[in-house]
Amino acid sequence: MHDPTRPGAPRIIAIANQKGGVGKTTTAINLGAALAELGKRILLVDLDPQGNASTGLGVPASQREHTTYDLILDEASLEDVIQETKTPGLWLAPSTTDLSSADIQLVANEKRSFLLHDALRQPQMDAYGFDFILIDCPPSLSLLTVNAMVAAHSIIVPLQSEFFALEGLSQLMLTVREVRHSANADLRIDGIVLTMYDGRNNLSQLVEEDARETLGEMVFETIVPRNVRVSEAPSYSIPVLEYDSKSKGSEAYRALALEMVSRRN
Repeated sequence: MHDPTRPGAPRIIAIANQKGGVGKTTTAINLGAALAELGKRILLVDLDPQGNASTGLGVPASQREHTTYDLILDEASLEDVIQETKTPGLWLAPSTTDLSSADIQLVANEKRSFLLHDALRQPQMDAYGFDFILIDCPPSLSLLTVNAMVAAHSIIVPLQSEFFALEGLSQLMLTVREVRHSANADLRIDGIVLTMYDGRNNLSQLVEEDARETLGEMVFETIVPRNVRVSEAPSYSIPVLEYDSKSKGSEAYRALALEMVSRRN
């Protein structure tokens, strides 16, 4: 739920799946860009030590003086960490490989699961007027991912359209349940989005059928196709919506943004 003392507080969404290569970062970047196209003010928090979201939004490592590591572990101010990107309406809290040591350092901290929650609720946040904060989580159920879940109002789960795709969800759901019981009772799953979908491939169709049969309305109607333009865009450090605005990938992320917003209304 939104903080009742801050009625204009942004909606915080963690994009999570402990399995790597499912499209988390791609979804974070392009969903953020699509929401920005709708006139929303977006902050993308790069919580992955690989820093791919930061690179994909055109912020090289040399320009990441202050990062999410500083935000979480050194209590840096938002003004020091947040950067504008080249995409209008989209800001970034970047990361570097420094974040890879965060789990070890967090273990000894009594507030280890709440550090990102508190950092994203600094009073200075109100001045930015963000509508949504998207958190790009690392490909593990680490303390960083737990921090994202404690900080978030909800979760979006990218699910690659491949064999065994659903098997990894059980551990994620268990972690969500544990976070609800221990730290964030209002955490919910906004939806599961099928990514890298190939309509010509029987396997993709079977994964979709299985997901919708098992998870029902939790699965977004929007499907993100396997699309070469989506794969190429990161090498130019821009969202696919800017790289090829009319591509099927761009259309899919626009549809996902509209569906996500409509589910909130």
